[in-house]
Amino acid sequence: MAENEENVNEAPEAEAPQSDSAPDQASETAVAEEAESAPSQEAAQAAAEEARAEEAAAEAPAPDAAEPQLPPKERRKAARSQHTGETRPRRSAEERAQERAEQRRVKARHRRAHRAKARERRRSQPRAEAPAPEPRQKGRLKVRQGVVVSDRADKTITVRIDVARPHRMYKKIVRTSSTLHAHDEANQAHIGDTVRVIESRPLSRIKRWRLVEVLERAR
Repeated sequence: MAENEENVNEAPEAEAPQSDSAPDQASETAVAEEAESAPSQEAAQAAAEEARAEEAAAEAPAPDAAEPQLPPKERRKAARSQHTGETRPRRSAEERAQERAEQRRVKARHRRAHRAKARERRRSQPRAEAPAPEPRQKGRLKVRQGVVVSDRADKTITVRIDVARPHRMYKKIVRTSSTLHAHDEANQAHIGDTVRVIESRPLSRIKRWRLVEVLERAR
């Protein structure tokens, strides 16, 4: 009888390990199922986020293509208005020089792109005939009329200009004269001729006038 009781007591002890291993297997199975379901849940969340993003993009108003873009100055002004006022960290001289060089490279790249577009635009457009240049306006040049008093020099005449005007206070007629040197390309004016001369660019050290026409020949 004692042996039977010992066998009865030993039986539950032998079965105990089997009962302990059963929960372990159940927990491992649950962990495996959770691990398998985790990727599927992440994929579902990603798909839901993409759907929400697509709905938001569809509900957002489309940009108006006809709306003109702001000029660069206005864009810079808008960017400055959004500045929070925080100061930049201190930089060394080398960092500042490197930043300036980078800005120059960016600006040079933009200039090259702009010039290339301008060249392509000029090449694509048909070249129109250039209009005839308008005559250069020389302003009001002085014109004088006088009598030739010397024609000894080649292509140069000396003209006496007689002026008669009333005195500003006494109103008496005061006659004065002055001489000037004019260029005569064809030597067509002679002593005693009445000629008209016009102001011109400096033609020599003493010549600043040019013969226009001979009004009257000397008798």
